[in-house]
Amino acid sequence: MVRRPRLFYGWVVVGITGVSMILIYGIRHSFAIFFPSILHEFGWLRGSTALMLSLNILIYGFVAPVAGALGDRWKPRPVMLIGIAILGLATAGCAIAHQLWHFYLLFGILMPIGSALSGWPLLAPALANWFVKRRGLALGLGQMGGGLSFAFGIFAEWAISHLGWRYAYLVLAATLAVVVVPLYLLFHYRPESKGLRAFGAGESSASKVSLPGAAAPEASASRDWTLASAARTYQLWLLVLSYLLYWGLGNYLVLAHQVKFSVDAGYSSMFSASVFGLFGLFMVAGQVSASISDWIGREKTITLASLLSIGALIALISVEDASQPGLLYLYASCFGYGAGLYSPTVVAGMADIFHGRNFGAIAGLMLTGQGAGGAVGPWLGGYIYDISGSYNTAFFLCMLCYGLACIAVWIAAPRNAAWLRGSLETA
Repeated sequence: MVRRPRLFYGWVVVGITGVSMILIYGIRHSFAIFFPSILHEFGWLRGSTALMLSLNILIYGFVAPVAGALGDRWKPRPVMLIGIAILGLATAGCAIAHQLWHFYLLFGILMPIGSALSGWPLLAPALANWFVKRRGLALGLGQMGGGLSFAFGIFAEWAISHLGWRYAYLVLAATLAVVVVPLYLLFHYRPESKGLRAFGAGESSASKVSLPGAAAPEASASRDWTLASAARTYQLWLLVLSYLLYWGLGNYLVLAHQVKFSVDAGYSSMFSASVFGLFGLFMVAGQVSASISDWIGREKTITLASLLSIGALIALISVEDASQPGLLYLYASCFGYGAGLYSPTVVAGMADIFHGRNFGAIAGLMLTGQGAGGAVGPWLGGYIYDISGSYNTAFFLCMLCYGLACIAVWIAAPRNAAWLRGSLETA
């Protein structure tokens, strides 16, 4: 007998996901806040220093499919707690780092392993498992924490200004342990553990799916994808390529350097951090709005996201001095809203095509694409600045990446997911 509580517990899992995302990814995304302080203390080149963020994103991308697979096969809660322990210790370790290789090891290698084991590679399949109907909305709301993780940089800047950057890392690690560990221990469940089915399961043949840990679906024409079978489709690799271009190369290049760009233009570090926070708030608005992809389609939503991101960089390039804060506000709002629209929409598009008991591992490949692009993006932005004294060329490159990322999603065509599943089932 399936219980029907007034508050569907899946929405509690959405809330847990949002809070956890703020703190888990707030540590990585606060890199731009710590960047000027680390450069000032050690005097390293921007390219070599930003390489620690490139390494972080690269390792995260390659560990993500493994983390997703572990979540598919084991109970995700122990995996997530192990990830929190690794992430917390690596963050605290940054407080005592004195050599560049220390940051490469702690921030670049150990920290992304912890993030992958405790973050989105396990949280996204959990949300897909809880929701069939309104999946785009659930993923968008869950990823709100990813947007707020950029606003979390304001807290990091406050800690740096009052305690210094080293103690600030200790504060971030302590906050992670105090908040996220209890949430995972006390409130993170699979549907069958609560005697529930996924929201909307069984309402139509199109929504009957087989998801990790869900109750067995009724007869369905959906293909039960494996990682190997998904990897034989060009649709998967186009979605991976889109994530590589949009987030890995494009967004992370800009995000790594936007605070330093603002400081170089003559703005204070706190004002620059507040613009960074504004980006996060508008990203949240975009993530909430990503539910429009359930109505107008994934491709059209991605097109809007790409156009907003391109327009944002045009505004950023136009900033010449500290007399143009309006352009920075325009940049932050458009860039954040576009990024917020993009992420849950692409994940929902991938779920449209490849949902199934192995979705965690399949979705993790998209983060591998992000990691491959992110291995180049932040470093490339710093390198271009080191040799040219300007970020303009790097930002124009990002605009090209956004356009290509949009084209890749149109060719992958999540709108044809039902036809694709049916055609491969009968092949």
